[in-house]
Amino acid sequence: MSHELSLFVGTFATLLAIINPFEVLPVYLKMLEGRDAATHRQVAWKACLYALLLSLFFLIFGTLILRLFGVPLSMVRIVGGIILMKIGFDLFSPSPSGGVISAGGADQGSNIAFVPLAMPLMCGPGAIATILGMTSTIRQSSTELSSFVAIVLAIFATMAVTYLCLTYAGKLSDRLGAMGIDAITRIVGFFVSAMGVALIFDGVIEALETHGVTSLH
Repeated sequence: MSHELSLFVGTFATLLAIINPFEVLPVYLKMLEGRDAATHRQVAWKACLYALLLSLFFLIFGTLILRLFGVPLSMVRIVGGIILMKIGFDLFSPSPSGGVISAGGADQGSNIAFVPLAMPLMCGPGAIATILGMTSTIRQSSTELSSFVAIVLAIFATMAVTYLCLTYAGKLSDRLGAMGIDAITRIVGFFVSAMGVALIFDGVIEALETHGVTSLH
């Protein structure tokens, strides 16, 4: 039981640090600016549900898909880093109209719940890489089923905390004010861009170590 508990705590802490709901918060508020509370809760629920399903999908089928298409994890990091870097630039330098990403009409809620909230902000390359890494931990464990359950519960707990943060985003917004949210948005945009560059760098280094060193030998 101690192994499963440590696996749960480690997975929960890692995923929560990578997803970081406070980084999703400014994007969430900016994209749903002017919407009512019910729409906010609906989009938050859908985004967390999509992220949960994506996480479970990659936990079960991620390694198989990468092997099937011959895509190394380093390439996943590079592509995800490029996407995050673009989103970060959009947040750091908002358009003159005042919105970093167009919210669109009433049907746009489901779309923004999936992209970019669920993916790549919540279930991005870092979370996917963490989940894929846990699959090897499950296989190496003597109790595969209980280890799998521990990781699944950690994913559920992470998404529950993220949902609570998004649900109370309005109250946080009222306390911070418009200027505070704008400042946080720009700061988060800077760090999201930095995260994207770091993922690209890690992906390039990993690709060079895997393919470059192999080719030299």
